[in-house]
Amino acid sequence: MSEEPAPAVDPRTGPLVDAGRVLDDLRELARRTGDEDGAQRVCWTPKWREARAYLAELLDELGIAPETDEAGNNWAYVTGENEPALALGSHLDSVPNGGWLDGALGVMAALGVLRAWVDAGEVPPRTLALVDWADEEGARFGRSLFGSSAAAGTLDPSELADARDADGLGAQGVLAENGVELGRVLEAESRLERVGSYLELHIEQGPVMESGGIRAAAVTGCVGVERVRFTFSGQAAHAGTTPMEARHDAGLAAAGSALRIEAIARDASGVGTVGDIDFEPGIPTAVPGRASIMVDLRHADPERLAEMLDRARRAADECAGERGCERSEEPIWRIAPTSFDPDLVALARRACEQVTGEPFQLASGALHDAAEMARRVPSAMVFTSSMRGISHAREEDTPEADLRAGIEAFGTMANLHLAR
Repeated sequence: MSEEPAPAVDPRTGPLVDAGRVLDDLRELARRTGDEDGAQRVCWTPKWREARAYLAELLDELGIAPETDEAGNNWAYVTGENEPALALGSHLDSVPNGGWLDGALGVMAALGVLRAWVDAGEVPPRTLALVDWADEEGARFGRSLFGSSAAAGTLDPSELADARDADGLGAQGVLAENGVELGRVLEAESRLERVGSYLELHIEQGPVMESGGIRAAAVTGCVGVERVRFTFSGQAAHAGTTPMEARHDAGLAAAGSALRIEAIARDASGVGTVGDIDFEPGIPTAVPGRASIMVDLRHADPERLAEMLDRARRAADECAGERGCERSEEPIWRIAPTSFDPDLVALARRACEQVTGEPFQLASGALHDAAEMARRVPSAMVFTSSMRGISHAREEDTPEADLRAGIEAFGTMANLHLAR
């Protein structure tokens, strides 16, 4: 019987990540937790728990048992010569019918870094901490970055006290079924007492890198987000007997606001999305008496972001007034624009250049757990490309050569950081 080849080692830094094994792990995860419609790892669901069970299997092969904190985040450690630890990770949860790479790539690449050190039989200069953050997507209750914001101490648990998903299930009960007590989630902050820095790998989820032929890039930071729900209250009425001029149509007030919000975002060179709209009573024979829209506004400049929200409010008020309706507002979530640590960004750029021959950097239009970690510890990210810029959809994909480059650049960045 032939022996397994010794793990590759860069004499300047340390063991190299086996990108092929990381891709094998990702494909098996997709096989177990996806279907013809895409990834089904929505947080707090059976498929998400199945994904975590698979991660536990892979960690068990290394002799490591994962630990779950009070916010539902999964942690796994390889003890090093010193602490504080270098944390590496992302999230296994997905949006409904999501992509196979979003979030999972960063978790499996982090596992690849731990595996490289364990298989090489070497002790890293610092403890390595893999983290799989809980509910990064916020797909069920609208609150993105749940686990990382709890660990960072920025989460207000009361925001979720009365939150319900599309099936009417309350957040508190759903979390409790998964071993998470909403009133204790901020206790997860204690995990960061062992962490000195944080690194994350992710797909870009946009078209910039593919259009430029860039396989791996350093990320300078994340845009800010304002997420609110506008509710319009009018008067439900019979669709056949109520004259058009006598209606107080909350549905049209909501629809008009959605169109105005699109124009506001374009004018501000930001992005604005109405991703959810709900009419009551929601039947074809009644004028909607109540309607709500979920609004997501994003911009890299905090002043422009605040201006977008103010203009959206005024537009919604105008649309409500034109229809004889009233408008109310419920804040869902916000995060300020975030810049990553300049030294770590430079290190990420160096790692990407070392692997691909090109130093490239860009800002992220999507949110990531690294944005919350950057509030507490020096943080940075590496991106790899997204085909046609598509993400949050089953068509999400990345060329294998780019995936390998991103994984190798991430591992190189981790090792360069450990060697400092």
